[in-house]
Amino acid sequence: MRIESDLLGELQIPKNAYYGVQTQRAINNFKISNNYLSQYPEFVKALGIIKSGAAKANYELGILSLELYEAITFASNELIQGKYLDEFPIDMIQGGAGTSTNMNANEVIANIALEYLGKEKGEYQYCSPNDHVNLSQSTNDAYPSALKLALYNMNKPLVEALIKLHISFEKKARTFDDVIKMGRTQLQDAVPMTLGQEFDGFANGLQKEVENLERVSKDFLTVNMGATAIGTGLNAIPGYAQLCTNSIAEIMREDVTLADNLVAATSDASAFVDYSSALKRLCVKLSKICNDLRLLTSGPRTGLFEINLPPKQPGSSIMPGKVNPVIPEVVNQVCFKVIGNDTTITMAAEAGQLQLNVMEPVIGFSIMESIIYLTNAMDTLRVECIDGITANAEHLKKEVLNSIGIVTALNPYIGYKVSTKIAKEALETGGSVYQLVLDHGLLSKERLDEILNPNNMLGPHL
Repeated sequence: MRIESDLLGELQIPKNAYYGVQTQRAINNFKISNNYLSQYPEFVKALGIIKSGAAKANYELGILSLELYEAITFASNELIQGKYLDEFPIDMIQGGAGTSTNMNANEVIANIALEYLGKEKGEYQYCSPNDHVNLSQSTNDAYPSALKLALYNMNKPLVEALIKLHISFEKKARTFDDVIKMGRTQLQDAVPMTLGQEFDGFANGLQKEVENLERVSKDFLTVNMGATAIGTGLNAIPGYAQLCTNSIAEIMREDVTLADNLVAATSDASAFVDYSSALKRLCVKLSKICNDLRLLTSGPRTGLFEINLPPKQPGSSIMPGKVNPVIPEVVNQVCFKVIGNDTTITMAAEAGQLQLNVMEPVIGFSIMESIIYLTNAMDTLRVECIDGITANAEHLKKEVLNSIGIVTALNPYIGYKVSTKIAKEALETGGSVYQLVLDHGLLSKERLDEILNPNNMLGPHL
């Protein structure tokens, strides 16, 4: 062990640990979620980006020596490359507005830099977590800026999974283009459509969510570096904020910009709320699609039985032969979780007081959890379910021809009132709409065949 000290006194640290006393206090204080910073590599990388950008700005402004700039840059790049993840053992949910996370990064970078300089861990007189790594910064600008950059990068694989799912639905739509079926409203027979049209509707809805996520995620590229404690810039010299932001943009290779009002930006969590709302919106659509898939595959003898989902596991410990739609079910549950996280994020954003929102740790954790769950869920839905769906085409065609719903197509020709009488009689007698129209002499067989041809009812038609 080695001994380090802080405001509260001395504490023992594992001798080989790159983290220091404030990280150890966080380990001791926050045993909450069993989800650790080390499990979120994009966040650790983003902390490295922030610290590297800050070091470059401080060096260019002449307040950090070349030796320390090179050492801190080397150490920060180690984090950017995904190294030293095990040195971030603190709980994602923590008090202190993220100070523990910021200091965890400061301490690890300082000790890596010390080794780079040929010094021992903990010899902070040569490279200090506070005075050098955290120079011109506070948790209140470093933490939210790193969090935003991490979320921006985490959004990329999420969108990629969504695009792949959209493409999968598009392929199924083309496959099912000629499979006629009955459309339903309020779970009742409505008018004919194709299964391809139904799946194309799923695909189109998901495509709009790709556009929405890409739009709202761009707000994460606006940071408040240089705001320091409350946005006034105290302890950062003139020019630092823009120089630091430019350095971060160069490292990220993205259009990272400085917030136009640092006081407002330091307490504002609206970018997180907007993005979480976009995740919720996606989940509402995705869960609805999964509800539809479960309905369409219901049966096989007493349900809709319109499609077949790939069988994945026996469905019951007591009912032989039962196979459940387990993949849509698990995606439904993920959507419920994300929607619940959105409520947490909303309340945490609202709980900000005066010049700082101290609830950002639970905001960040909740969004990261939602992104990871959703990315995995969409990949699972695509690979384990959508790609293997087949249609019961003959059953669907028979249901259309036997449906009362096709009487809707007769409205322009025999009127709503007469069509209603035909529909009622068909229901009461079990007869077909087709035969009843002929029996009552309402239309000729040739004209009726043309009107009630299901293929003529798939779009606007005279």
